[in-house]
Amino acid sequence: MNAKPINYGRHLIDAEDLAAVREALESDFLTQGPRVKAFEAALCALTGAGYAVAVSNGTAALHLAALAAGLAPGDEGITSPITFAASANCLIYAGARPVFADIAPDTYTLAPGRFEEKITARTKAVVPVDFAGQPADMEAISAIAAKKGITVIEDAAHAIGSRYACGAAVGSCKYSDMTIFSFHPVKTITTGEGGAVTTNSRALYDRLCLLRTHGITKDPAAMAENQGPWYYEMQELGFNYRLTDLQAALGVSQLKKLDAFVARRREITAKYNKAFSGLKHAVTPYERPGVFSAFHLYVLLLDFARLGRSREQVFAELSRAGINPQVHYIPVHLQPYYRKNFGFKPGDYPAAEDYYSRCLSLPLYPGMDDSDAGRVIDAVRAVAG
Repeated sequence: MNAKPINYGRHLIDAEDLAAVREALESDFLTQGPRVKAFEAALCALTGAGYAVAVSNGTAALHLAALAAGLAPGDEGITSPITFAASANCLIYAGARPVFADIAPDTYTLAPGRFEEKITARTKAVVPVDFAGQPADMEAISAIAAKKGITVIEDAAHAIGSRYACGAAVGSCKYSDMTIFSFHPVKTITTGEGGAVTTNSRALYDRLCLLRTHGITKDPAAMAENQGPWYYEMQELGFNYRLTDLQAALGVSQLKKLDAFVARRREITAKYNKAFSGLKHAVTPYERPGVFSAFHLYVLLLDFARLGRSREQVFAELSRAGINPQVHYIPVHLQPYYRKNFGFKPGDYPAAEDYYSRCLSLPLYPGMDDSDAGRVIDAVRAVAG
């Protein structure tokens, strides 16, 4: 196979992005400068949230959100088993016990009823995941959480540019106390590495800002005392989770292309859906009525047993055709760390485990042209037709 391999995800950087980063390199600030504030303002303008805090990556965003929510030893937090490990790890970082609730079998997101079943007197937070770009049923999850006084941290690492059925943007915090984003290179927009937390709470915003920068403040109004213009106070044990101006410059430039990136993702998704809808042993992605998904991932479910091929064999055949798929995700509760330390085992979350046994993520990113999409379609039809 001589054609260039097509990976499951990839960033798209153009001349405008390069120029923005070059301008930052030639400026007075490489970090802790005006471009971070500009990026945060652009995120607020996009989502409609009152505040945004840019951080070093999506995991840092989750960690700070968990701490800002007040999670501590003795508390529990609930999340989905079908996600990247960070969605659950952030609960442990804060000292809380991770609890999983099973997924809805059609959207692969946290099922509200399963979430409600897992609530105990110790439940302090829930981390619903907007999987593959589709918002979780945030309206229902938020209503359940509100009745129980549970903080909602929406993990929208996959979902910048997505919208709820009501039309509000993901990240508006319409149904959450905080929403986190990731800007890793395979995400819809990138800052290289990077993340952000949005919120409508000034108190949460102030705490997120403090924890992002070592727990240090230079704000005279927030200090116990003020010895002079050089003075600062470390008021909590915080972290160095700052985003650089170089990254923020790229982020501002990338946000200008978000609508085009999402539109292209949806075009490719429509091509895939049309091509694969007739396959006997395949299930194409479901989009809840009224919801607008940015489609970070295109997940095809395949009945490998009926195909007469294992997933490993399908992987190998696609790779020989120059197509590099991926699996999103191995259920977190089946990871050795979670089995050993929290006693999770196979069979605990049947819907999540059934999903995992059949899922395959196909290449999807805005830099793909129609011929790339055609190659993916031909290769998948060859192994699953």
